Amino acid sequence: MIKVWHRDKREEKQVNRKLAVGVLATGLFLTGMGTAFATASGGTTSAAEARAAWKGIPTLNSGGVQFKDAKYKFEPAHPNPNKGAFHWKGNLRDADHGDGHNVYVQVRVEGYDWSRFNGKQKKTVWLDKLSYDGAALHTDDAWIRACRDRGSLRPDNCSVTKAYHR
Repeated sequence: MIKVWHRDKREEKQVNRKLAVGVLATGLFLTGMGTAFATASGGTTSAAEARAAWKGIPTLNSGGVQFKDAKYKFEPAHPNPNKGAFHWKGNLRDADHGDGHNVYVQVRVEGYDWSRFNGKQKKTVWLDKLSYDGAALHTDDAWIRACRDRGSLRPDNCSVTKAYHR
């Protein structure tokens, strides 16, 4: 008779433990849902997110090339997977179909030389790129311009260079 009483007590403790774990898990789940809902419905944004809002880049023009409808933002440094990058996007357009030359965008971030992102002849190409220094926590300074590749005998012509600072 005593053995049966101990077994019942152990089973009762197991049931109580399972019930407590279930209540705790449900509470954590509902707390997470409430936080997600508050954030999705216009909860507070951090200062880093406010600084990372998209800003416009004026249309960059030069003979035969146009970079339009462009935007940029500086990504937050941590814990963002975009590494604090200079994030830019826009339409790169070959504005002179008859010249036979390609177009490209050049972007430079602090401490590095120009990076080239090619377009296509006689077409408009959507570009959405990240430019960053992998050794740095985040990028502070960036420059961007649109150019037309005029071959090896003549120098390329480029738009004015726009500089941006975090």
